[in-house]
Amino acid sequence: MSGNGTTPGDDPLQTAVWRLRSRACWADAAALLPVDTPAGALQRASLLVERCLYTERGWQEAEDALRTAEALAHTDEERGAAACERGQLAYAATLHRVRDRADEARAALGRAAALIAPGAAGRALLDFRRGLLAENLTHAPQAARAAYRRAHAGATAHPDPLLLSSTWRHLAGLALRDGELNEARHGFAESLRILEELGYLVGTAPALASLAQTEPEPEASRLREEAGRLFRLLGGVPTWLARQLAPPEPGVASA
Repeated sequence: MSGNGTTPGDDPLQTAVWRLRSRACWADAAALLPVDTPAGALQRASLLVERCLYTERGWQEAEDALRTAEALAHTDEERGAAACERGQLAYAATLHRVRDRADEARAALGRAAALIAPGAAGRALLDFRRGLLAENLTHAPQAARAAYRRAHAGATAHPDPLLLSSTWRHLAGLALRDGELNEARHGFAESLRILEELGYLVGTAPALASLAQTEPEPEASRLREEAGRLFRLLGGVPTWLARQLAPPEPGVASA
């Protein structure tokens, strides 16, 4: 699931779902959706999978919702989207060391690739998730960069600003790793700009913290402080940001 934010022509239900999702209220957003249609079940599963990634909890609810979505999927597009979510849930469980499901993540995303046609709207999200797998589980930055670039192109061709903000940030992260400071700063800034325009609060704190890595003082401290304020406002979500915002221990240089 990616999501485009809200526009004047949006369905009221989707607007309500978006607003709750953007404020880290995934369970409340999922509760608004029908569970007996392929589209509703898939979107509900997507929300709960996303909650797992951001909060490191709700795994069984996400698993149950995903099984329902898989059972209701009838077309290749629906099966591919469900497989993409299956891969993301397995990736999140592995990333957060709940259980090693890396092989399941690879298999599910491979299944999704066989079902989602090249150039289809859902392909960009799949490419992005394959990039996450390559970067964080396989530790293959070149493969990750190629996947992120495909996702970036797809998110541009099938306008998906939220996904575009993610591709900007992850490409910037790879650039920063390679010492390309200006390229990293530009990517992080673009990601933050899009998130602020969308009002996607739950993603804004990580974007601020990322941009802070490329800025000199006092701007870096200002960005980290703003990230910390949003992090606390949302009840400590995303959980993994706490490590990035924690001040270094006395006498220990920050990495």
